[in-house]
Amino acid sequence: LGLTFAIAALALRGPLQDDLLGGSPTLYWVLIVTVLAYAVSYFARGFLAGSRRFGSYGGLVLIEASSRFAFALSVAVGVAEGQAVVALGMAAAPIVSLAVVPLGLRRRTGVAIARTGTGPGAGEPGPRERASEGPAIRARALDSAATGEPAAPDAPSGDAADFTLARGSGFAVAVLAIMLAEQTFLNAGPLLVNATEGAQGAALAGFTFNVLLIARAPLQLFQAVQTSILPHLTRLGARGETDPFRRSVNVTLLAIACFAGAVSLVMLAAGPSVMGIVFGGEFDYDRLGLVLIALGMGLYLAAATLNQALLARGEATRAAACWLVAAAGFVAFLLLPGFDDRVLQVEVGYLGAALVLGALLYARYRHL
Repeated sequence: LGLTFAIAALALRGPLQDDLLGGSPTLYWVLIVTVLAYAVSYFARGFLAGSRRFGSYGGLVLIEASSRFAFALSVAVGVAEGQAVVALGMAAAPIVSLAVVPLGLRRRTGVAIARTGTGPGAGEPGPRERASEGPAIRARALDSAATGEPAAPDAPSGDAADFTLARGSGFAVAVLAIMLAEQTFLNAGPLLVNATEGAQGAALAGFTFNVLLIARAPLQLFQAVQTSILPHLTRLGARGETDPFRRSVNVTLLAIACFAGAVSLVMLAAGPSVMGIVFGGEFDYDRLGLVLIALGMGLYLAAATLNQALLARGEATRAAACWLVAAAGFVAFLLLPGFDDRVLQVEVGYLGAALVLGALLYARYRHL
């Protein structure tokens, strides 16, 4: 996927650099490096969370956020200037954060050597080593993660590996479809506003993007939970621990409901003032619209949690279908003519699409 993106971006340099990025070669190369660097960074996040290296995972996220913030801060305080510096932070942050990965691997390798390389019976696995599973058992565990069912303990490792590869390919395609739907939820509004509003399209799209940051910012925070909850739920599902599985989902949903409720109250009480202070500009932020986005954010995060539960139980294809239906409905609503207030159309569409998505995923979740 990274190679495909690089080829496409190089082939389309003219439209990307001139039409999308205002003729800036710096932003064009930052775009290419950033996308490829984040591809590696997100793979590293999944690997660290999936192998339960949560300390290294937290360090990676912290270093990435701090690095990106440092570039923006340097511009804000006057040490540097220009949007190119801020953009460079987007490219540098994932690259710098990857320094955590070899440290985490080295630490885990050192622990393994310390457990198996010394003392009596060093050539034989101890209790911890037997509990940590050998290669064949890990292959069956991967199979369990894909299907949501415990693997047969005596299944041949070769058959398990082939079965996991087939299931894993289908899983990857389904997750890719979900990712595309996620980007549709977050970016279709500003892009369509920009494309359909003529001369004022760019300014109005920027305003719409500001409003959607109410949804984007919590999603950034939720990514840490989202990446960690999938291996946790997969492990519970593979063991057949239904009650702890549902309890974990319910606790997460409750936390999301409390958070979304608090954000909605803040937007209701002081939303326009807060947005004006943070973003400035000539636009007036509608209080009702901000509340709609806050409620939509809560529904979207709840849907993302239900999605992780479905992925953990091998329901990736059905979950992807729910996402694609909701995303298609969102785009169709945004294309409806007759709305004088395009920003309000995006706000209402986001809330409605998040509600549809949550309902579809919840209906599937109840059948687990």
